[in-house]
Amino acid sequence: MSVSTDPSAQPTPSTTSAPPPASSPWSALRPLILRLHFYAGVFVAPFLLVAAFTGLLYAGSFQAEKIVYDHELRVPVGKSELSISKQVAAARQARPEGTLSAVRPSPEPGATTRVLLSGVPGVDPDHTLAVFVNPYNGEVRGALEQYGSTGALPLRTWIDDLHRDLHLGESGRLYSELAASWLWVITGGGLVLWFSRRRARRTIRGTSGRRRTLGLHGSVGVWAAAGLFFLSATGLTWSTYAGTSISDLRDALGQATPSVTATVGAGHEGHAATGSMPGMDMGPEAADSAHVKVGLDAVLETARDQGLSNPVEIVPPADTASAYVVKQIQRSWPEKQDAIAIDPTSGVVTDTLRFEDYPLLAKLTRWGIDAHTGNLFGLANQIALAALALALILLILWGYRMWWLRGRGTSFGRPIPRGALRALPWYVTVPAALLIAALGSYVPLLGIPLLAFFAVDLVLGEVARWDQPREKTNSG
Repeated sequence: MSVSTDPSAQPTPSTTSAPPPASSPWSALRPLILRLHFYAGVFVAPFLLVAAFTGLLYAGSFQAEKIVYDHELRVPVGKSELSISKQVAAARQARPEGTLSAVRPSPEPGATTRVLLSGVPGVDPDHTLAVFVNPYNGEVRGALEQYGSTGALPLRTWIDDLHRDLHLGESGRLYSELAASWLWVITGGGLVLWFSRRRARRTIRGTSGRRRTLGLHGSVGVWAAAGLFFLSATGLTWSTYAGTSISDLRDALGQATPSVTATVGAGHEGHAATGSMPGMDMGPEAADSAHVKVGLDAVLETARDQGLSNPVEIVPPADTASAYVVKQIQRSWPEKQDAIAIDPTSGVVTDTLRFEDYPLLAKLTRWGIDAHTGNLFGLANQIALAALALALILLILWGYRMWWLRGRGTSFGRPIPRGALRALPWYVTVPAALLIAALGSYVPLLGIPLLAFFAVDLVLGEVARWDQPREKTNSG
């Protein structure tokens, strides 16, 4: 929600005298919440509007990607699949440049295999080149840049970058972090103001103008509030500054996301690789490394024996001290995130990591991010995200409309009254001050603008008080 939802915020600047003694902490606190909601709504809402619009685009990018890249992603179902090593060999024959970085075998009938190459000239260093191979006959269907663990292709990657940083790089990420930092504050303040108003007046009457807009703004905000809180919390988890604070806190609590040990001999007690030894097959690039005696086919068979079902990704050894890493990459419910490491010389499983053994906060982070990005519940998840984005866009537009109807976009309402802070009891101000200080430390793009809002309001208050004697003199 955005922009103050209370018509009482519109008195002239001259009405800044000290408030009457507060009958309750709420009566003293309400003007502060009202002003905070108003300022955040006016000045932070543009960033939220951009985030909501780009988020709406991103929610639709999953289905658009399937349509745009259907030729690369889908093939007619055949009778039997070629071995992974033969599929990789076909990809490398067509695209010999770069280095094999991973293989994603066909996850289901009719889906292509992705052979991922790094260090390819002309490809972003943070991306890989995905070569799409028909698993039934080895035909190379095409090659596209891929980004991230979710396998985003160029269309979704472009929209993702737009949503995250407006294609401005690291500096651009500040916009999305600012939006995520304030979304929960604006939503929470709007909820408090709305329900306090409902208790006071029971209903908002009127079918036109500002009252009608206020009713729509409040009603939609209440229904969307839970989703907006969720988007704010999950969006902060991988932001630049707040995300680092959250990561450090998780590390301190022993709740960091674990990873399988890929160093040979440094993992858990080895487990014999069931059924992976016949032929000790060499992968198409394994022959370049004398220490690699177990190829991709045996590695995939071992992973199946260890319970790693589709979809999986096979990462070859990076050097002589590294193992193969096979990990599940399903981000939809139920999550499949198990991983194993396999010794490339013996085929022995050297380490095993199960998603069920993740710490609680690591699981919650994984689920939260996947729901935020539209992966966790598939199409239903993407529809819900689109609905939330559309609701946020409407809330912001309605908020600005109320501001316009109140003062043609020039009124900034009434500054915090003189003595409003002093009117609060200590058992409200002390915890509130400590909470604000802590939040400002961990979420700097919340704390810094908050100080700016208070400074602006103090200046407006002083200006209004200086104008009062002039008005009295002129009237006399």
